[in-house]
Amino acid sequence: MSFLKEPPYRHGSTERSAIVLVNLGTPDAPTPSAVRRYLKQFLSDQRVVEIPRLLWWCILHLIILPFRSGQSAKKYASIWTREGSPLKVHTQKQALLLRGALGERGHDGLSVAMAMRYGSPSLPEVLAKLQADGCERVAILPAYPQYSATTTGSIYDAVFAHYARVRNVPELRFIKNYHDQDGYLDALRDSVLAHWEANGRPHKLVMSFHGVPKRTLLLGDPYHCQCLKTARLLAAKLRLTPEQYVVTFQSRFGKAEWLQPYTAPTLQKLAREGVASVDLICPGFTSDCLETLEEIAMEAKHDFEAAGGEQFHYIACLNETPAWIAALAEIAEQHIIGWPTMRTPGQRDAERKQAETSRAAALALGAEN
Repeated sequence: MSFLKEPPYRHGSTERSAIVLVNLGTPDAPTPSAVRRYLKQFLSDQRVVEIPRLLWWCILHLIILPFRSGQSAKKYASIWTREGSPLKVHTQKQALLLRGALGERGHDGLSVAMAMRYGSPSLPEVLAKLQADGCERVAILPAYPQYSATTTGSIYDAVFAHYARVRNVPELRFIKNYHDQDGYLDALRDSVLAHWEANGRPHKLVMSFHGVPKRTLLLGDPYHCQCLKTARLLAAKLRLTPEQYVVTFQSRFGKAEWLQPYTAPTLQKLAREGVASVDLICPGFTSDCLETLEEIAMEAKHDFEAAGGEQFHYIACLNETPAWIAALAEIAEQHIIGWPTMRTPGQRDAERKQAETSRAAALALGAEN
């Protein structure tokens, strides 16, 4: 194995720290070719699909990619904006606002970057740029509140794979989950209450999380339990009784059993039972995307109304709400304790002078840069 070329080293440079906000990813465009490239990368990840490689290669390349790419492209086109993919746009804005929020809290010399696990900007690309910028400490902040091997675990794989080819590896910290963090839950609560204040309360609140195969739970993945805990804690903050809300799982793929109850059948059942109005929130998604804007706000709404339901409202993801940005800043701060990111003007001046002295000494000893 060959190592990646290291960026030029400059003696006397001040060290920097960075936070990388990582989301799942998105196609570069709502076209069959772009979607095909994205799906190929996403569905080739063994964390995502745990099927024997040869069998899955045949299914993926002979069935899924040829037929699903065009169908998915139409769905992406239905939610695409002038700025681009909603997921990418929201994640970019979150990273920018997070940097501002941390700056207001006194963090100096701290970069905040956005990366995608699949698609662009890729994790290796972003990590390499941070290294070139002199970042010696990097914290990885997944956009997934609940841990799953299929999501957060896959991010870890990508980070480790990149640094396995790097000589000068930075100090690394990983934020595993924040499904029960008060700031995150308070932001969800405020979002629901604001929606209710504007639209009235429904007969039932549905909390829909992204599904994963049931076997992952049986094999030890904590995702299911963390989803249920998030739902229970959010319900408590909203003062809901167990009869006033229901937890479901969406985005089932393939014939295997996934975590239940499934979202669409549950909505149809509620409508047939006479539940006239439903609000649906997706607590596991921090940015609106295909799974929320098309699968829920369009398809799930149609399923509920076609089964006799009268009123369906989708409550948007946290996106760039101030409460969520503040929660992100709190989560980040909890995981960079001990890093020299908060310095007074006097400390910064002293650090610069020390760096200049160090550089002069190195050059005097024959250093080239």
